[in-house]
Amino acid sequence: ISNHGLFYGTRLRSSNESSWYSGRVIFCLDYIIFTLRLIHIFTVSRNLGPKIIMLQRMMIDVFFFLFLFGVWVVAFGVARQGILRKNEYRWEWIFRSVIYEPYLAMFGQYPDDIDGTTYNFDRCTFSGNESKPLCVELDANNHPRFPEWITIPLVCIYMLSTNILLVNLLVAMFGYTVGSVQENNDQVWKFQRYFLVQEYGSRLTIPFPFVIFAYIYMVMKKCFKCFCKKELPSHSVSPSLSPS
Repeated sequence: ISNHGLFYGTRLRSSNESSWYSGRVIFCLDYIIFTLRLIHIFTVSRNLGPKIIMLQRMMIDVFFFLFLFGVWVVAFGVARQGILRKNEYRWEWIFRSVIYEPYLAMFGQYPDDIDGTTYNFDRCTFSGNESKPLCVELDANNHPRFPEWITIPLVCIYMLSTNILLVNLLVAMFGYTVGSVQENNDQVWKFQRYFLVQEYGSRLTIPFPFVIFAYIYMVMKKCFKCFCKKELPSHSVSPSLSPS
């Protein structure tokens, strides 16, 4: 994927000026991938090699943790959007209010639109035509209509569940993963180094995009061997003379 991105990024940068920015974005993403691939260098180290295995397994733990965390985020985000705002039709701001802002709340960013006394109407829009979030629903006295005795405890329960329960669960999963790898530290490192040597030993030395010619040559060579292989002549074995 990174090689294809590098190829298409080069083509976009060498074409007209309107596509230069797209090529630069592809180059930046490729730079991230190519830089992270330098982690392979540490595989040969006896100390750092098992740490890479720990990181890979912890990424799997994070993947399954996101399923649990997603339930909390969607439950709180949908309830928060329904209580505060009405008839928001812009999908980008719906995503911000339902997913993005509850996700950032886990990292300590407190939502500032749940307190009616400190709500700033200059940072929102009533019509929904500006690049601002939609203002909260107002009552007859032009005050925020949402009940604070629901919104503030709701945020407290959400942050208690995510910041304490779920985060500690993830830390416990990381501890179990690290402990299981450390028990077989030397064996894991030897297997990892073997697969690394095997991978680079079977890899072609021709860089992308010229590697396609190497694959064509390999396919043609394989087909040539299959169709032009000659059968070995069968040699008749003379029977041994039996003693008279």
